Amino acid sequence: MHATLPRLEISDFPAIRRQRLETLQVNLGYKCNQTCVHCHVNAGPTRTEMMSRETVSEVIAYLKASGVQTLDVTGGAPELNPHFRTLVLAARNLGVRVMDRCNLTVLEQPGQEDTAQFLAANHVEIIASLPCYLENNVNAQRGAGVFETSIRALKALNALGYGREGSGLALSLVYNPQGPSLPPAQDQLKADYRRHLGENYGVAFNHLYVLTNMPIQRFGSMLISKGQFEHYMDVLKNAYRPQNLETVMCRTLVSVDWRGTVYDCDFNQMLGLPLRLNGRPRTHLRQLTGEDLDGNPIAVRDHCYGCTAGQGSSCGGALAG
Repeated sequence: MHATLPRLEISDFPAIRRQRLETLQVNLGYKCNQTCVHCHVNAGPTRTEMMSRETVSEVIAYLKASGVQTLDVTGGAPELNPHFRTLVLAARNLGVRVMDRCNLTVLEQPGQEDTAQFLAANHVEIIASLPCYLENNVNAQRGAGVFETSIRALKALNALGYGREGSGLALSLVYNPQGPSLPPAQDQLKADYRRHLGENYGVAFNHLYVLTNMPIQRFGSMLISKGQFEHYMDVLKNAYRPQNLETVMCRTLVSVDWRGTVYDCDFNQMLGLPLRLNGRPRTHLRQLTGEDLDGNPIAVRDHCYGCTAGQGSSCGGALAG
């Protein structure tokens, strides 16, 4: 694995500051049943980092104390953490909106047979990875047979009401480019996904989020191996749009790793760039209680061009048309 942070450290990305906190994004661990080429987490079946019950309890305590209204649960495959349901139930009992970043194939893993029903019963929004609507492209990025399994999972979610009008069960799909290029326009691609998946598989969904691949971890290492890292950084920098700075996700979101350390975003988490508050080199979630992050500086490096290039990119998809 090639280290990418040394290539991102010398940066001319503009300084930005945080606004009022709205979303707590919690990474429950890096273990995943897949090993995707574009994964910025370097997640996979052999990863052992998993959030403990104690740290999950600290997340719940922070939700109670802070009044944050959105919990964004990610991984790895967050459902593989044995305390996943404890966190979801506690958050929903507090009236917190919960989003689960699901890779779809995990729903067919041993022990996950009733996970889809659990998510539906608790009105958890599902953000599902499907980096293309074509079988060959998905399998090239995520592994043989992944597309077929993903379609089965989507049909099962549709049968529970996900993606259906009036059900109140939101199902969003996530697109990633195949290589070192920017994603296409979100609205047009959504229409293509909807037509192809509907006509060929009878699959319905609510939203499509297009994400720019980040030049870090597994994807960044692949770029270095192929001699494409500098080219991709040029692509991102040449497409920089300063207006995207106003709505980048790090202004209103914090990312929490499996140990409880806090970061400005999930990408900074993977680079080991913790959120700094009150002069501390790093901040634990329990130290955030009672703190106002509005105006706190955000740690930036050159990878931040990935969120501000072209139409912009965030955990909620494109930032602009």
